[in-house]
Amino acid sequence: MKPDSVVIMPPTTPYAGKFSSCTSYINNNNHAQPHSPYRCSTAPKPAKENIYNGAYSVAENPYDIPQPHSSYRSSSVSSVTAKEHHYSSGVSENPYSSPQPCSPRQHSTSCPGRAYRHTTPTATTTSSGSGSEQSCRNNTAAAKARLYGHGITASYGEMCYHDNSLVSASLEALIQHLVPTVDYYPDRSYVFTFLLSSRLFLHPYELMTRVCHLCVEQQRSGDALLDKIRFREVAPKLVQLLTEWTETFPYDFRDERMMRCLKDMTHHVARGDEYSWRAMQQMTQRLIKRLSALGQYEEAVAALNAVAAERPASLKSKQASGQRSDVLSVCDDPFVLAQQLTHIELDRLSFIGPEEFIQTFAMKDPLENHKGFFRKRKTSNLEAYVSWFNRLSYLVATEICMPVKKKHRARIIEFFIDVAQECFNIGNFNSLMAIITGMNMSPVSRLRKTWSKVNTDKFEILEHQMDPSSNFSNYRTALRGATQRSETAHSSQEKIVIPFFSLLIKDIYFLNEGCASRLTNGHINFEKLWELAKQVSEFLVWRQVICPFDRDRRILQYLVTTPVFSEDELHLASYESEGPENNMEKDSRRSLRSSLLHRENRS
Repeated sequence: MKPDSVVIMPPTTPYAGKFSSCTSYINNNNHAQPHSPYRCSTAPKPAKENIYNGAYSVAENPYDIPQPHSSYRSSSVSSVTAKEHHYSSGVSENPYSSPQPCSPRQHSTSCPGRAYRHTTPTATTTSSGSGSEQSCRNNTAAAKARLYGHGITASYGEMCYHDNSLVSASLEALIQHLVPTVDYYPDRSYVFTFLLSSRLFLHPYELMTRVCHLCVEQQRSGDALLDKIRFREVAPKLVQLLTEWTETFPYDFRDERMMRCLKDMTHHVARGDEYSWRAMQQMTQRLIKRLSALGQYEEAVAALNAVAAERPASLKSKQASGQRSDVLSVCDDPFVLAQQLTHIELDRLSFIGPEEFIQTFAMKDPLENHKGFFRKRKTSNLEAYVSWFNRLSYLVATEICMPVKKKHRARIIEFFIDVAQECFNIGNFNSLMAIITGMNMSPVSRLRKTWSKVNTDKFEILEHQMDPSSNFSNYRTALRGATQRSETAHSSQEKIVIPFFSLLIKDIYFLNEGCASRLTNGHINFEKLWELAKQVSEFLVWRQVICPFDRDRRILQYLVTTPVFSEDELHLASYESEGPENNMEKDSRRSLRSSLLHRENRS
């Protein structure tokens, strides 16, 4: 190939060839998968009730957007032409239909687009070792080989591509690339990726203000009539962009400045196109409804947490434990309890905004001092979900340490092993890990006499699945298998994939920390943004599943509101179940009794 003879049109921003196929779910290790003796023979019915007592409904869930599973789950994506990614004035598709949260997973082929505006599009092609390509690469040699390999690098103004994929650009060029025109609409994978990660560099309000300003200013020609005609032509695409924004990242609009900007654009659109104005009105109404549902959900969770935080007298003493119901008195079927745990997991997952993963990093940015946007914590739903994991772990430990009789404690341990097994079968890895964590807490693990009465074969298999060695390689294999099962699902239950959430957060954190956001030439490292979008887009797929199991309000209420022991109370209850075995434990029990008695007297 002669470099001088190559003519490359500037592409948009696909995520071509970045996703590999999954391995089989049944071959993830040398151990046989645990089989559940509790599986129901009849298909579960869709849920009709809600644990949050009507505080929000499925229809009001701001992230419960019905989506065809095939759009995410097809194993091979067919080639997409340029026309499929453009919203020209002649398209028959309704530009105001509610968009599905789009991610790089949905686009595996490149799509021709426009050159960077205000510059003469000059493509330069180089070999893999040229200096031009080096400016677009990561600093490490391993990253260079992984991200680029051998191919063609081209620059258009301030945007750099490699093999038709955007790899770096200036912030101004990326903002410009987001702005629709009469004959251009950005690829939806780019829209999702940039709206997700742009908050690392500027506030959503600043981005929205600049995009709307550019969209309006680009239609100005000096002729008022011509300007009105041109804006009428671009208005549907602007509305489409704002619709994607409000549907996929509605929490951005809890910022009053974002709502004011949206209102201003509605007035501007009303002067040029009545149809677009009506679409803006409908979009705003849907947004307000979703934000209202979010507020109701957060209030309901806060109320449940307040009930759970109460410390009844029956919890302060093992001798009074007979006054307190235990989990077996509420539900003695491990499969049913695993179903109810899955309800709670999916309910809480559905309210986590994709931007919350990124804002955990953005909050460290100097821009966080900007008044308004970052003053309030913007990761509350993510943090609430992590808190649920901790609560479930402590609930398991409390249920085990509470009974006075050894036989009863052993029975509860065996019950939770079966519940964990059912969670594994369902694909609920987060509850599985929470149960294993609770059973491995030192107050529980030290109960040697109790454990001697337990058959631990199944528990050892489950621990092997969640073994943290080799960066949780066994779990990651099982997760890929569960994802593959979900992609080819024949029932609603097979679609469920609930990841071990703390590890997902850790993966995204190290991806952000391990790669520079900006390259040495000042460009934004868009390859990093693609990778972040890939991780979060998988979460969007898992989050959209509606739990197919019937709700049991009594069990759900118990799981989320029954008080649990604190760490000190757990240790003391453990010592009361099986006495101290050495002087260190005796000293620990004496100290715990004294400190807890002091706290009770103060309260």
